[in-house]
Amino acid sequence: MAEETRTTSAPVGERPAGEQRPGYRGPRPAGGPGGPREGGRKYFRRKKVCKFCVEKIEAINYKDVRLLSQFVAESGKIVPRRLTGVCTPHQRRLSTAIKQARNIALLPFAGRPS
Repeated sequence: MAEETRTTSAPVGERPAGEQRPGYRGPRPAGGPGGPREGGRKYFRRKKVCKFCVEKIEAINYKDVRLLSQFVAESGKIVPRRLTGVCTPHQRRLSTAIKQARNIALLPFAGRPS
């Protein structure tokens, strides 16, 4: 019996024409994620604006629990800027005011246990 050698037409590192790599699902559909759309965007997300800049609130007081509690989640965490839309300088003042209010027991450190 003679030894058979297998020759491939594809160079090293490339796959033959009919063979696909594992996990390959074919070309992507047109229109990006979510499939093709006609008529433009599905929805329009409005840019979030800083509540303190709009209402021209200069000082963020640690005693104003009603205002501060809007920026604290139910779990007790400070809500991040990307969710509230507060600008950077006001977010810094807001976080220090929340921490001061927690230290004198106006706001809870943790939320209610579920």
